[in-house]
Amino acid sequence: MAGEGYDSVLIFGAPGVGKGTQGRILGQIPGFFHFACGDVFRALDMSSAEGKEVYAYSSKGELVPDDLTIRIWEKGLNGHIAVSAFRPKQDILVLDGIPRNVLQAKMLESYVSVQRIIHLTCSDEEAMIDRIKRRAISENRPDDANEQVIRHRFEVYREESAPVLDHYPQEIIFQVDSIGTPVEILRKVLDCLIPVQKNPMAD
Repeated sequence: MAGEGYDSVLIFGAPGVGKGTQGRILGQIPGFFHFACGDVFRALDMSSAEGKEVYAYSSKGELVPDDLTIRIWEKGLNGHIAVSAFRPKQDILVLDGIPRNVLQAKMLESYVSVQRIIHLTCSDEEAMIDRIKRRAISENRPDDANEQVIRHRFEVYREESAPVLDHYPQEIIFQVDSIGTPVEILRKVLDCLIPVQKNPMAD
């Protein structure tokens, strides 16, 4: 199930649960490279054909089609490899925001070898919705400002994304409660990841 591609860790969970925060912190630690699918999408030229197509879906809280998602994701990752930002022989790839459904998980198997899945959980959906709305203001994300769109994203997550967890071996999935400060959550995340990190000086 893990595949033969880049050694990877998935940061998984519902919208607003803190995937990006934990991914960005991990990306500052030597030996990890954080690659968020949402950042790749937001960096697209919205006047380009790909940018217009992505916005047409994301602005409504819907998932971008799988083929387009994987194509943009691969192009972005190869760009990071080309400039040596991501060094596959030394770094664990930290994925955030992908795979969004079981088909994407299957499509990614030729690219990544999933070592761990950090499933960030939060039982308070209203708190996550509030977090997303506040993030929309602080990070200038207009797609996060509409509460109706946000609630639709949760429906899409439950129907399409949550089943991804059943696709992977349960022994590599670690549940982490996302309530607490970023540092408190990070400590729990690192406890799960210490066994898989390589020595960044080994290669």
